[in-house]
Amino acid sequence: VQLQASGGGLVQAGGSLRLSCASSGRSFSTYHIGWFRQAPGKEREFVAAIRWSGSRTVYAASVKGRFTISRDNAKNTVWLQMNDLKPDDTAVYHCAASITYGSEAVYYGFWGQGTLVTVSS
Repeated sequence: VQLQASGGGLVQAGGSLRLSCASSGRSFSTYHIGWFRQAPGKEREFVAAIRWSGSRTVYAASVKGRFTISRDNAKNTVWLQMNDLKPDDTAVYHCAASITYGSEAVYYGFWGQGTLVTVSS
């Protein structure tokens, strides 16, 4: 499955962005999708994941209550709505697909290119 992330940009602290992860593959609806991010000089970290059906989601503690992951399988798209953004949210955000639901990057075998989110203070 091929993934394309978009929607990043520059935003002030407290602002919002919505990232999109789109796929052209027919099997998109069978994959669990996760978002990960990597800030300069830091390791990649898990942000959020959603089951293939959309019936369950999981979030990193650092974004819970501020970010919302959702999907529409008819549109082959997953979104990450990011509210109340903080400078610490600055990173390159990647979406990824997995047949195993969870927060571990090792589960995810398919990765899209990243989209840069910059939050100014």
